[in-house]
Amino acid sequence: MNTVESPRPAAAAPAGAAPRTYEIRTYGCQMNVHDSERLAGLLESAGYVRAADEPDVIVFNTCAVRENADNRLYGNLGHLRKKAESGLQIAVGGCLAQKDRDTIVKRAPWVDVVFGTHNIGALPVLLERARVQQEAQVEIEESLSVFPSTLPTRRESPYAAWVSVSVGCNNTCTFCIVPSLRGKEKDRRPGEILAEVEALVGEGVLEVTLLGQNVNAYGSEFGDGAAFAKLLRACGQVDGLERVRFTSPHPRDFTDDVIAAMAETPNVMPSLHMPLQSGSDPVLKAMRRSYRQDRYLGIIERVRAAIPDAAITTDIIVGFPGETDEDFEQTLHVVREARFSSAFTFQYSKRPGTPAATMEGQVPKEVVQERYERLVELQEQISWDENKKQVGRTLEVLVAEGEGSKDAATRRLSGRAPDNRLVHFTRPDGPVRPGDMVTVEVTYAAPHHLLADAPVRGVRRTRAGDAWEARQAAPERGTAVSLGMPRVGAPAPAPAASACATCP
Repeated sequence: MNTVESPRPAAAAPAGAAPRTYEIRTYGCQMNVHDSERLAGLLESAGYVRAADEPDVIVFNTCAVRENADNRLYGNLGHLRKKAESGLQIAVGGCLAQKDRDTIVKRAPWVDVVFGTHNIGALPVLLERARVQQEAQVEIEESLSVFPSTLPTRRESPYAAWVSVSVGCNNTCTFCIVPSLRGKEKDRRPGEILAEVEALVGEGVLEVTLLGQNVNAYGSEFGDGAAFAKLLRACGQVDGLERVRFTSPHPRDFTDDVIAAMAETPNVMPSLHMPLQSGSDPVLKAMRRSYRQDRYLGIIERVRAAIPDAAITTDIIVGFPGETDEDFEQTLHVVREARFSSAFTFQYSKRPGTPAATMEGQVPKEVVQERYERLVELQEQISWDENKKQVGRTLEVLVAEGEGSKDAATRRLSGRAPDNRLVHFTRPDGPVRPGDMVTVEVTYAAPHHLLADAPVRGVRRTRAGDAWEARQAAPERGTAVSLGMPRVGAPAPAPAASACATCP
């Protein structure tokens, strides 16, 4: 452990038996969201409770994929300086903490704890040590010692859950800093994964999302190239598990046995997130992406042949160093051919520490912006056209919590169709709970959602709804985590390219 002296007074111990309270602020990908569930579980196992108002401890779970990620963090830390001087404890973890290490307490000496991606289990001990010793604790491990899934977890949703199959990544994409921060891929044994899935189903969960930086490379560590397809089929044998999803695969490792497993396993949903990044072969080569346009489109064609109703989403980076007008036109060509239901579209920005940050041919900002707007406009139209094909269809929707920001005003509820499209539907006359299933008819399509304004055709009460109802009887504060895929955004502001769990 590396300990750095802090000039600020330590947080006082809580008076009497009152438990200390916490708040977690999460940035980045699904892996960070799931890590924050573990951080919450660790803190609650140590006696903390989630804060209703002003917390005793704030934990930042950071992301390092954006060029200005450090400025965002230090701005937030600066706003908390006075509260820290009055006793608030602050901890910083995640990818940016793994990268910056001692820099954080040098720039913000009122921070109490800095921990990395490999030792999230140490957080409660480090917080207490910082409080007692009255000095900042910086502990960064270089490799994973304990697989995070063995740690306590406070799941945000009683009906849908993340399940990690691996951590780390063996790829060397030139725009991505994740492998250097998360380390080489480490795979869990299949029995451990299935045991966790079965335990979750026993608690009422209906849907699991198998999670990994490169999820379909699962099995490489123990030498089984067919392991991911086998895992999907095994999930199909778990009684009571109604929906299985996964994110994110890499086109290099996406094999026909996985397509067959998706098509032949009833509870594996007809949705696929397949990162493209660029449609240009020269740009893909510069990115160190080990596939080319023909291979990518071939995967899409085979998926659609096996699963005609599959909704396919993607990631695209605009303005990678050296990208020409012709390169960008090739990306537009793939978008037209693939007919994505939605896309994460990003303007390239430099990631300190990545090879692409120092490449020649950095594309001017105004050129990137113009290309980005053209891409968004094209994808918006395709998304809308593809959604219009859903009108008149009857869908079974998993009722969600927190998915519809306007539900109260519109007197609708919201949820996810099997292909992961967001559906807003008319409230039924009888009671319906998050985790229940409703059968609806789609009456209208927008680019980013479907409407079902006809009367609900049926409500199926589920164990997941029972679990949600039981949680309400002993409410825990906090905001539900949305498991839906993000949508195509407006051209401004333009986000930086993701390089986390959805970015293989």
